[in-house]
Amino acid sequence: MPLDAKNFPNASKGCANRSPKSRFYNCIAFTAGDATRNWWPNSRMAYWPKDVPEKETVNSFLKLYQNLGYTNCKDGSFENGFEKVAIYALNNKVKHAARQLPNGNWESKLGQNVDIEHETVENLEGPCYGTVVRYLKRQRSS
Repeated sequence: MPLDAKNFPNASKGCANRSPKSRFYNCIAFTAGDATRNWWPNSRMAYWPKDVPEKETVNSFLKLYQNLGYTNCKDGSFENGFEKVAIYALNNKVKHAARQLPNGNWESKLGQNVDIEHETVENLEGPCYGTVVRYLKRQRSS
């Protein structure tokens, strides 16, 4: 999915490609650190942990990230020693997730397209992914 102005009106500045296209993983797998498979609930073609409800709701994805060691946090501001994840949703259906880099910028996998670095989470907000509805954090591994 390209970063077109219609779907991503805030992406015109502050976004840069970081990888070639790959269909082997999606944004959720990317934030989980898995570049070998797609993660999505209720999909025969994707992985989903057995102990997480197979729903596209925010609560289901919160459970997923909590199982990965994340806890809720109030915002996406940079905190030294922590990595953060931002969950995007539209009408309480999760559409995307991004993770924060050690430099404070964010990175995302755009569907089966490229990985990008973006300066803010707002760069990807719009009619395609909705808005960021939750932030989570965990200790950054060395």
